[in-house]
Amino acid sequence: MTAPLTRARLALTLIAIAALTLCAVVASLCIGSTSYRPWQLWDGNPDAALVRDVVFSLRLPRTLAALAVGGLLAFAGTLQQILLRNPLADPYVLGTAGGASVAALLALLLGMGAGALALPAGIGALLTTLIVFALAGRDHSTRQTRLLLTGIALASFCGALSSLLLSLAPDGLLRGMLFWLLGDLAGAHWRLAAISLALLLALVWPFARDLNLLSHGMQSAHALGVDPRRLRWLLYLVASAATAVAVTTAGVIGFIGLIVPNALRIALGHDTRLLLPASALTGGAVLLIADIVSRVILAPQQLPVGVITALAGVPLFLWLLQHRGVQR
Repeated sequence: MTAPLTRARLALTLIAIAALTLCAVVASLCIGSTSYRPWQLWDGNPDAALVRDVVFSLRLPRTLAALAVGGLLAFAGTLQQILLRNPLADPYVLGTAGGASVAALLALLLGMGAGALALPAGIGALLTTLIVFALAGRDHSTRQTRLLLTGIALASFCGALSSLLLSLAPDGLLRGMLFWLLGDLAGAHWRLAAISLALLLALVWPFARDLNLLSHGMQSAHALGVDPRRLRWLLYLVASAATAVAVTTAGVIGFIGLIVPNALRIALGHDTRLLLPASALTGGAVLLIADIVSRVILAPQQLPVGVITALAGVPLFLWLLQHRGVQR
Protein backbone atom coordinates (compact mmCIF):
# COMPACT_ATOMS: atom_id res chain seq x y z
CA MET A 1 0.00 0.00 0.00
CA THR A 2 1.03 3.57 -0.65
CA ALA A 3 1.85 5.61 2.45
CA PRO A 4 -0.59 8.42 3.26
CA LEU A 5 0.29 11.65 1.50
CA THR A 6 1.19 14.18 4.20
CA ARG A 7 2.14 17.79 3.56
CA ALA A 8 5.74 17.05 4.49
CA ARG A 9 5.90 14.14 2.05
CA LEU A 10 4.26 16.22 -0.65
CA ALA A 11 6.74 19.05 -0.13
CA LEU A 12 9.71 16.67 -0.16
CA THR A 13 8.46 15.03 -3.35
CA LEU A 14 8.02 18.34 -5.15
CA ILE A 15 11.45 19.53 -3.98
CA ALA A 16 12.97 16.26 -5.21
CA ILE A 17 11.33 16.70 -8.64
CA ALA A 18 12.59 20.29 -8.90
CA ALA A 19 16.09 19.26 -7.79
CA LEU A 20 16.14 16.36 -10.26
CA THR A 21 15.15 18.70 -13.08
CA LEU A 22 17.78 21.29 -12.11
CA CYS A 23 20.53 18.66 -11.87
CA ALA A 24 19.53 17.23 -15.24
CA VAL A 25 19.65 20.68 -16.84
CA VAL A 26 23.12 21.39 -15.42
CA ALA A 27 24.39 17.98 -16.53
CA SER A 28 22.94 18.45 -20.00
CA LEU A 29 24.71 21.78 -20.40
CA CYS A 30 28.02 20.24 -19.30
CA ILE A 31 27.99 16.93 -21.18
CA GLY A 32 28.69 16.60 -24.88
CA SER A 33 31.20 15.51 -27.48
CA THR A 34 33.57 18.27 -26.32
CA SER A 35 34.92 19.01 -22.84
CA TYR A 36 33.57 22.56 -22.77
CA ARG A 37 31.66 23.58 -19.63
CA PRO A 38 29.48 26.67 -19.06
CA TRP A 39 31.75 28.15 -16.38
CA GLN A 40 34.59 28.32 -18.88
CA LEU A 41 32.92 31.43 -20.24
CA TRP A 42 34.10 33.35 -17.18
CA ASP A 43 37.48 31.82 -16.30
CA GLY A 44 39.48 33.54 -19.03
CA ASN A 45 39.37 30.62 -21.45
CA PRO A 46 40.82 31.67 -24.83
CA ASP A 47 38.12 29.60 -26.56
CA ALA A 48 35.29 31.51 -24.86
CA ALA A 49 33.57 32.23 -28.18
CA LEU A 50 33.56 28.53 -29.09
CA VAL A 51 32.36 27.60 -25.60
CA ARG A 52 29.49 30.07 -25.98
CA ASP A 53 28.47 28.54 -29.32
CA VAL A 54 28.60 24.98 -27.98
CA VAL A 55 26.69 25.72 -24.75
CA PHE A 56 24.12 28.23 -25.95
CA SER A 57 23.66 27.22 -29.61
CA LEU A 58 23.85 23.42 -29.31
CA ARG A 59 23.34 22.15 -25.77
CA LEU A 60 20.84 24.69 -24.42
CA PRO A 61 18.30 24.32 -27.30
CA ARG A 62 18.58 20.53 -27.03
CA THR A 63 18.03 20.74 -23.26
CA LEU A 64 14.95 22.94 -23.64
CA ALA A 65 13.59 20.68 -26.39
CA ALA A 66 13.94 17.62 -24.12
CA LEU A 67 12.15 19.39 -21.26
CA ALA A 68 9.30 20.50 -23.51
CA VAL A 69 8.86 17.23 -25.43
CA GLY A 70 9.06 15.09 -22.31
CA GLY A 71 6.55 17.38 -20.63
CA LEU A 72 4.15 17.11 -23.57
CA LEU A 73 4.34 13.31 -23.65
CA ALA A 74 3.84 12.90 -19.88
CA PHE A 75 1.03 15.48 -19.96
CA ALA A 76 -0.71 13.66 -22.82
CA GLY A 77 -0.28 10.33 -21.05
CA THR A 78 -1.85 11.71 -17.86
CA LEU A 79 -4.87 12.96 -19.80
CA GLN A 80 -5.33 9.68 -21.65
CA GLN A 81 -5.10 7.66 -18.45
CA ILE A 82 -7.79 9.86 -16.92
CA LEU A 83 -9.91 9.54 -20.05
CA LEU A 84 -9.66 5.75 -20.14
CA ARG A 85 -9.41 5.29 -16.35
CA ASN A 86 -6.56 2.92 -17.14
CA PRO A 87 -2.95 3.26 -15.92
CA LEU A 88 -1.60 1.51 -19.03
CA ALA A 89 -2.75 4.18 -21.48
CA ASP A 90 -0.27 6.53 -23.13
CA PRO A 91 0.25 8.11 -26.59
CA TYR A 92 2.56 5.27 -27.64
CA VAL A 93 0.38 2.36 -26.50
CA LEU A 94 -2.88 3.84 -27.84
CA GLY A 95 -1.42 4.53 -31.26
CA THR A 96 -1.72 8.32 -31.03
CA ALA A 97 2.01 8.78 -31.50
CA GLY A 98 1.96 6.23 -34.32
CA GLY A 99 -0.77 8.10 -36.16
CA ALA A 100 1.12 11.35 -35.80
CA SER A 101 4.33 9.77 -37.05
CA VAL A 102 2.66 8.20 -40.11
CA ALA A 103 1.14 11.56 -41.09
CA ALA A 104 4.45 13.36 -40.51
CA LEU A 105 6.44 10.79 -42.51
CA LEU A 106 3.94 11.03 -45.35
CA ALA A 107 4.27 14.81 -45.31
CA LEU A 108 8.07 14.51 -45.43
CA LEU A 109 7.80 12.05 -48.32
CA LEU A 110 5.58 14.51 -50.20
CA GLY A 111 8.21 17.23 -49.85
CA MET A 112 6.86 19.27 -46.93
CA GLY A 113 9.46 20.96 -44.76
CA ALA A 114 10.10 19.97 -41.15
CA GLY A 115 8.54 23.22 -39.94
CA ALA A 116 5.19 22.36 -41.55
CA LEU A 117 4.69 18.93 -39.97
CA ALA A 118 2.62 20.02 -36.96
CA LEU A 119 -0.70 20.21 -38.85
CA PRO A 120 -0.56 16.79 -40.59
CA ALA A 121 0.79 15.19 -37.42
CA GLY A 122 -2.04 16.71 -35.39
CA ILE A 123 -4.60 15.41 -37.86
CA GLY A 124 -3.01 11.95 -37.77
CA ALA A 125 -2.99 11.87 -33.96
CA LEU A 126 -6.62 12.98 -33.70
CA LEU A 127 -7.80 10.53 -36.38
CA THR A 128 -6.02 7.67 -34.63
CA THR A 129 -7.64 8.58 -31.31
CA LEU A 130 -11.10 8.75 -32.87
CA ILE A 131 -10.59 5.43 -34.70
CA VAL A 132 -9.56 3.72 -31.47
CA PHE A 133 -12.68 4.93 -29.66
CA ALA A 134 -14.93 4.13 -32.62
CA LEU A 135 -13.63 0.56 -32.92
CA ALA A 136 -13.74 -0.09 -29.18
CA GLY A 137 -17.54 -0.27 -29.22
CA ARG A 138 -20.09 0.88 -26.69
CA ASP A 139 -20.18 -2.09 -24.33
CA HIS A 140 -19.16 -0.35 -21.09
CA SER A 141 -18.51 -3.65 -19.32
CA THR A 142 -15.52 -4.35 -21.59
CA ARG A 143 -14.87 -0.90 -23.02
CA GLN A 144 -11.62 -0.13 -21.18
CA THR A 145 -10.06 -3.47 -22.13
CA ARG A 146 -11.20 -3.10 -25.75
CA LEU A 147 -9.83 0.45 -25.92
CA LEU A 148 -6.41 -0.70 -24.79
CA LEU A 149 -6.27 -3.71 -27.10
CA THR A 150 -7.59 -1.69 -30.05
CA GLY A 151 -4.96 0.97 -29.42
CA ILE A 152 -2.17 -1.60 -29.32
CA ALA A 153 -3.39 -3.14 -32.59
CA LEU A 154 -3.64 0.26 -34.26
CA ALA A 155 -0.16 1.20 -33.01
CA SER A 156 1.19 -1.95 -34.69
CA PHE A 157 -0.66 -1.04 -37.89
CA CYS A 158 0.84 2.47 -37.82
CA GLY A 159 4.26 0.91 -37.34
CA ALA A 160 3.72 -1.16 -40.48
CA LEU A 161 2.63 1.93 -42.41
CA SER A 162 5.72 3.78 -41.21
CA SER A 163 7.89 0.91 -42.47
CA LEU A 164 6.11 1.06 -45.82
CA LEU A 165 6.75 4.80 -46.12
CA LEU A 166 10.41 4.26 -45.25
CA SER A 167 10.69 1.62 -47.97
CA LEU A 168 9.29 4.11 -50.49
CA ALA A 169 11.53 7.00 -49.41
CA PRO A 170 14.41 8.07 -51.63
CA ASP A 171 17.94 7.57 -50.31
CA GLY A 172 18.35 11.29 -49.67
CA LEU A 173 15.50 11.28 -47.14
CA LEU A 174 15.78 7.78 -45.74
CA ARG A 175 18.45 8.23 -43.07
CA GLY A 176 16.90 11.41 -41.68
CA MET A 177 13.42 9.86 -41.62
CA LEU A 178 14.68 6.72 -39.91
CA PHE A 179 16.65 8.60 -37.25
CA TRP A 180 13.66 10.90 -36.64
CA LEU A 181 11.35 7.90 -36.35
CA LEU A 182 13.55 6.49 -33.58
CA GLY A 183 13.33 9.75 -31.63
CA ASP A 184 16.04 12.36 -31.96
CA LEU A 185 16.60 15.65 -30.11
CA ALA A 186 19.66 16.77 -32.05
CA GLY A 187 18.72 19.99 -33.81
CA ALA A 188 15.18 19.94 -32.39
CA HIS A 189 13.39 23.31 -32.28
CA TRP A 190 12.14 23.84 -28.75
CA ARG A 191 10.03 27.00 -29.05
CA LEU A 192 6.86 25.45 -30.52
CA ALA A 193 6.99 22.57 -28.03
CA ALA A 194 7.52 24.86 -25.02
CA ILE A 195 4.79 27.30 -26.04
CA SER A 196 2.38 24.45 -26.80
CA LEU A 197 3.04 22.82 -23.42
CA ALA A 198 2.38 26.09 -21.57
CA LEU A 199 -0.81 26.84 -23.54
CA LEU A 200 -2.26 23.31 -23.31
CA LEU A 201 -1.51 23.10 -19.60
CA ALA A 202 -3.16 26.48 -19.05
CA LEU A 203 -6.17 25.31 -21.07
CA VAL A 204 -6.74 22.09 -19.13
CA TRP A 205 -5.69 23.02 -15.60
CA PRO A 206 -8.88 25.04 -14.82
CA PHE A 207 -10.79 21.78 -15.40
CA ALA A 208 -8.68 19.87 -12.86
CA ARG A 209 -11.58 19.49 -10.43
CA ASP A 210 -13.80 18.12 -13.19
CA LEU A 211 -11.03 15.71 -14.19
CA ASN A 212 -10.85 14.45 -10.61
CA LEU A 213 -14.57 13.68 -10.80
CA LEU A 214 -14.25 12.15 -14.27
CA SER A 215 -11.60 9.74 -12.99
CA HIS A 216 -14.30 8.17 -10.79
CA GLY A 217 -16.53 7.40 -13.77
CA MET A 218 -18.83 9.09 -16.25
CA GLN A 219 -22.00 8.58 -14.25
CA SER A 220 -20.49 9.93 -11.04
CA ALA A 221 -19.10 12.97 -12.85
CA HIS A 222 -22.43 13.68 -14.55
CA ALA A 223 -24.31 13.37 -11.25
CA LEU A 224 -22.00 16.01 -9.74
CA GLY A 225 -22.62 18.54 -12.50
CA VAL A 226 -19.83 17.75 -14.98
CA ASP A 227 -20.54 17.53 -18.72
CA PRO A 228 -18.58 14.34 -19.53
CA ARG A 229 -19.08 14.57 -23.28
CA ARG A 230 -17.64 18.07 -23.57
CA LEU A 231 -14.78 17.22 -21.21
CA ARG A 232 -13.92 14.07 -23.14
CA TRP A 233 -13.72 16.01 -26.40
CA LEU A 234 -11.43 18.52 -24.71
CA LEU A 235 -9.16 15.69 -23.58
CA TYR A 236 -9.19 14.13 -27.07
CA LEU A 237 -8.10 17.39 -28.69
CA VAL A 238 -5.53 18.42 -26.09
CA ALA A 239 -3.90 14.97 -25.84
CA SER A 240 -3.76 14.72 -29.64
CA ALA A 241 -2.28 18.21 -29.97
CA ALA A 242 0.34 17.54 -27.28
CA THR A 243 1.33 14.26 -28.94
CA ALA A 244 1.47 15.83 -32.40
CA VAL A 245 3.76 18.66 -31.29
CA ALA A 246 6.03 16.23 -29.43
CA VAL A 247 6.27 13.93 -32.46
CA THR A 248 6.97 16.74 -34.92
CA THR A 249 9.65 18.14 -32.61
CA ALA A 250 11.59 15.00 -31.77
CA GLY A 251 10.05 12.00 -33.53
CA VAL A 252 8.50 8.99 -31.84
CA ILE A 253 9.61 8.65 -28.20
CA GLY A 254 7.77 5.98 -26.29
CA PHE A 255 6.92 5.20 -22.67
CA ILE A 256 7.42 8.67 -21.13
CA GLY A 257 3.64 9.11 -21.09
CA LEU A 258 3.20 5.69 -19.48
CA ILE A 259 5.85 5.66 -16.77
CA VAL A 260 5.80 9.22 -15.45
CA PRO A 261 2.06 9.54 -14.59
CA ASN A 262 2.05 6.17 -12.81
CA ALA A 263 5.15 7.04 -10.79
CA LEU A 264 3.65 10.38 -9.82
CA ARG A 265 0.38 8.79 -8.68
CA ILE A 266 2.40 6.64 -6.31
CA ALA A 267 4.33 9.66 -5.03
CA LEU A 268 1.68 12.41 -5.12
CA GLY A 269 -1.70 10.70 -5.15
CA HIS A 270 -4.48 11.17 -7.69
CA ASP A 271 -5.25 14.89 -7.42
CA THR A 272 -5.14 16.18 -11.00
CA ARG A 273 -4.32 19.69 -9.79
CA LEU A 274 -0.92 18.33 -8.76
CA LEU A 275 -0.54 15.63 -11.41
CA LEU A 276 -0.85 17.90 -14.45
CA PRO A 277 1.99 20.35 -13.69
CA ALA A 278 4.07 17.67 -11.96
CA SER A 279 3.80 15.36 -14.97
CA ALA A 280 4.92 18.14 -17.31
CA LEU A 281 7.99 18.89 -15.16
CA THR A 282 8.90 15.29 -14.39
CA GLY A 283 8.39 14.12 -17.97
CA GLY A 284 10.84 16.76 -19.13
CA ALA A 285 13.41 15.73 -16.53
CA VAL A 286 13.09 12.02 -17.39
CA LEU A 287 13.49 12.61 -21.13
CA LEU A 288 16.44 14.92 -20.49
CA ILE A 289 18.15 12.22 -18.42
CA ALA A 290 17.49 9.71 -21.21
CA ASP A 291 19.00 12.15 -23.71
CA ILE A 292 22.12 12.53 -21.55
CA VAL A 293 22.46 8.74 -21.46
CA SER A 294 22.07 8.60 -25.25
CA ARG A 295 24.98 11.04 -25.59
CA VAL A 296 27.45 9.32 -23.23
CA ILE A 297 26.73 5.58 -23.45
CA LEU A 298 28.62 5.18 -26.76
CA ALA A 299 30.38 8.57 -26.89
CA PRO A 300 31.34 10.17 -29.20
CA GLN A 301 28.57 8.38 -31.13
CA GLN A 302 25.07 9.48 -30.11
CA LEU A 303 22.12 7.10 -29.97
CA PRO A 304 18.53 8.14 -30.74
CA VAL A 305 16.88 9.02 -27.45
CA GLY A 306 13.83 6.93 -28.38
CA VAL A 307 16.01 3.82 -28.18
CA ILE A 308 16.97 4.64 -24.59
CA THR A 309 13.37 5.28 -23.47
CA ALA A 310 12.23 2.03 -25.13
CA LEU A 311 14.99 -0.03 -23.52
CA ALA A 312 14.06 1.36 -20.11
CA GLY A 313 10.32 1.57 -20.72
CA VAL A 314 9.53 -1.92 -21.97
CA PRO A 315 10.52 -3.72 -18.73
CA LEU A 316 8.56 -1.16 -16.68
CA PHE A 317 5.53 -1.56 -18.94
CA LEU A 318 5.63 -5.33 -18.54
CA TRP A 319 5.90 -4.87 -14.76
CA LEU A 320 2.84 -2.61 -14.76
CA LEU A 321 0.92 -5.06 -16.91
CA GLN A 322 1.83 -7.94 -14.61
CA HIS A 323 1.26 -6.24 -11.26
CA ARG A 324 -1.51 -3.72 -11.96
CA GLY A 325 -3.36 -5.27 -14.86
CA VAL A 326 -6.00 -3.52 -16.96
CA GLN A 327 -8.65 -1.67 -15.00
CA ARG A 328 -12.22 -2.03 -16.20
